[in-house]
Amino acid sequence: MSTREIKVQKQGWIPKKERIWVIVAIMVAALIMLWELKGLLQLSFTTLHSRQFEHTFKGFGSNARIAVFFVLAYYVLLRVMKLRHLKGQVKVKKWLSTLLRFARKWHTPAAIIAIAFIVLHTVAVFMHGFKFDFNNISGLISLVVLLPVPISGLFRYKKMDRKWHLRSGIAFAVLFLIHSFL
Repeated sequence: MSTREIKVQKQGWIPKKERIWVIVAIMVAALIMLWELKGLLQLSFTTLHSRQFEHTFKGFGSNARIAVFFVLAYYVLLRVMKLRHLKGQVKVKKWLSTLLRFARKWHTPAAIIAIAFIVLHTVAVFMHGFKFDFNNISGLISLVVLLPVPISGLFRYKKMDRKWHLRSGIAFAVLFLIHSFL
């Protein structure tokens, strides 16, 4: 084996420069989920079916939406950087590249926290009472499409995903937007 192959084998799934932020995001997401699930499990049956509880699970969804928009900003900025209209705009490209670096650095940690809020939102909706309407079905479908996104993201670090992370992420984003705004 060449030295490059040995180095790739020794390297973990997550690059060293991102590992600390991913671990911190996992810990924050786990703490948020444990804290909120503990609170949800202590609620009475009448509270679970009240209007007030509806605001609770919609709050989880709103927090998830903010985090998902931040995650998607990376792809939007990447696309904007490739526009022809920006060929001579050095200052704009420099500013956009700074934003792009920031969005790339926080893409994975924000996605981990977004997934935590999505899980909390899903659990709260099922606790409130799942109805077979458009909003709940579209949310359930987008949740199913979300499942391969973090898995393919891990393969993305190893360059083994064959664009599945991007494709499943775009599918999730479209379904998530339908669920959020319709």
